[in-house]
Amino acid sequence: QVQLVESGGGLVQAGGSLRLSCAASGRTFSSNAMGWFRQAPGKEREFVARISWTGGTTNYADSVLGRFTIYRDNDKNTVYLQMNMLQPEDTAVYYCAADRDWVAVTTTPAYWGQGTQVTVSS
Repeated sequence: QVQLVESGGGLVQAGGSLRLSCAASGRTFSSNAMGWFRQAPGKEREFVARISWTGGTTNYADSVLGRFTIYRDNDKNTVYLQMNMLQPEDTAVYYCAADRDWVAVTTTPAYWGQGTQVTVSS
């Protein structure tokens, strides 16, 4: 069982930056691939980024490529999402996710956090 708790959301002006954190419980953190998703009002939840168990491989949605960076610290059981050059269209609830399977972490992760709100003003 993995429990995930996100933090770091908030209100920021367009062009600004935020760093989201996701703290995981349990000793199996390093066995899980980790991902970030987001859901804007009236829209479906969408994949944002994922990172492999060791952190050596990352993938991003086209909409955030070059602006967002996902990384992890397995000693701290934490995964991060550094978000730069934020735009109003990035406004959403951001969710952390975990799964042992590399494909499943982008589609149907086994574990989800509760979400953190990110609001970007124009």
